Amino acid sequence: MKKNLYKLILPFLLIILTSCEKEDSIFDFSSEQNQVFKAFGWDFSNQDILKVEKVKNNISVIFGYGGNILVSIGEDGTLIIDNQFPQLQKNIMTEIKKLGGKNIDYVINTHWHFDHAEGNRAFGPKGSIIIAHENSKEFMKKNNTINIVYVEYPQQAYTGSSLPKITFKDRMELKFNNNNISLHNFGPGHTTGDTIVFFREANIIHFGDILNTDSMVFIDSANGGSLAGMIKNLEGALKIINKDTIVIPGHGKITDYETVKKYLSALIITKDKLTEMIGNNMSLEEITKNNPVKDLESILGDTNVLIDRSYLSLIREGRNNEVIN
Repeated sequence: MKKNLYKLILPFLLIILTSCEKEDSIFDFSSEQNQVFKAFGWDFSNQDILKVEKVKNNISVIFGYGGNILVSIGEDGTLIIDNQFPQLQKNIMTEIKKLGGKNIDYVINTHWHFDHAEGNRAFGPKGSIIIAHENSKEFMKKNNTINIVYVEYPQQAYTGSSLPKITFKDRMELKFNNNNISLHNFGPGHTTGDTIVFFREANIIHFGDILNTDSMVFIDSANGGSLAGMIKNLEGALKIINKDTIVIPGHGKITDYETVKKYLSALIITKDKLTEMIGNNMSLEEITKNNPVKDLESILGDTNVLIDRSYLSLIREGRNNEVIN
């Protein structure tokens, strides 16, 4: 009798174990990806890294590994902007529950890079509806390499519910938790699929990596990003906010309107100086050695990556202009 019972139970146990393995395996990362995490000092075995700051009313920001997560909780449910990594899923949910949320109903991806959207693989399968720019969705559907100059990250394709269900092209409007929320894309900037999110009533804006006040400015010019586009995005955003707007950067502390203006001015100076040096036939190595924006590092952080990626975008745009002319 016992032997027959074991024979009946064993297949069900195998099915359960197999399904658990599959669920865990989707969060696996390659050795190359883990090397990049190590280079950034991200240790996912240390789960006590999330910090929460309440911004206004029902809106907070979660800081951790990767991009800043804005959280809106209210009668319509819970909406987050960006979601970091699936390894932090449980911790993110713990913090959201402390804030009064139950589930994550909506996720807005500011763009497709791993440190902002990798959490799609955790939250999408649990029912979160993901929103992103149409170009970001296209990048998420395929394998990509992100060249950060010091390291390269091989980002794998997302599938199924990990992909955005809702996309937009130039602008999109949402009404959620007593806020009129507008999503803006002002053309290629940090990537070709950036989303700047503005909460009108709360007067809060999330820039994604169009604004990075933490360590360095990174433009994914190998995948269509552009220094000129970064400038255009910042100029576009300044037209929809005011001096009292609370500013959430993609990385870094909560800041303000004046920081955005200084950041924009520093990028305009960078573009002008690099354009002049390229016009004088200086190589990337020569420009980097004679760093023309070293004195702007208090605003822009380490400028070596900015110079490298800006050089690539300016050379590409210069060639395109020659073809057009």
